[in-house]
Parts: sequence; structure tokens; C-alpha cells
Amino acid sequence: MEIVQPAMAGTLESSDCQVTVEPGNNGIEFDLDSVVINQYGNQIRKVVMETLKNMGVSQVKLSIVDKGALDCTIKARVEGALFRSVGQYENLPWGGTVR
Repeated sequence: MEIVQPAMAGTLESSDCQVTVEPGNNGIEFDLDSVVINQYGNQIRKVVMETLKNMGVSQVKLSIVDKGALDCTIKARVEGALFRSVGQYENLPWGGTVR
């Protein structure tokens, strides 16, 4: 998947995260701002990298503002931002199809 335009998914509410993606040229550029970065920063990074790999994304600028989101929420927000960035709003492979 190639990122076409900037896109965002999520909110800044408690237990959620806001994910922003933009086209990139230097591999995966990842920025994380989290209220729980000391405890869960490595796990958040792992979930994001696995999701990008599963979606076939290798060139992206990705920024996350995390407010204590669970892994499943982080994954869903990353997927949502990626689909929005390529303009795919229908026939989304939700429900476990995206692995």
C-alpha cells in the first residue's frame, strides 16, 4: 500500500489515540506522544510496526498521540488512517481479514 495523501483517524479522548499518516520517502518515520510511553511505548511501537507490515506499508510518516489506547484500538486507528490515505472508504476488510 502506498500512502497517497495525509489522513487521520481517532480522537484525543481518554483510552483512544489519534493517528496521522503522510507520504514518506525514508522508510517508516514514527513519532509517538503517549501518556503511558514509559510503561507501554515498546508495545505500542510493536503493534504499529506489525500493522504496517501486514498492510504492506514501507514508506510512511506516522504520528500517534496516545491517551492510553489498547492494542486493538491502536491497530484499528492505524488501519483506518491508512485506508483513508488511499481513499478507500468502501469494501474495507474489517473483522479480522486484515492481519
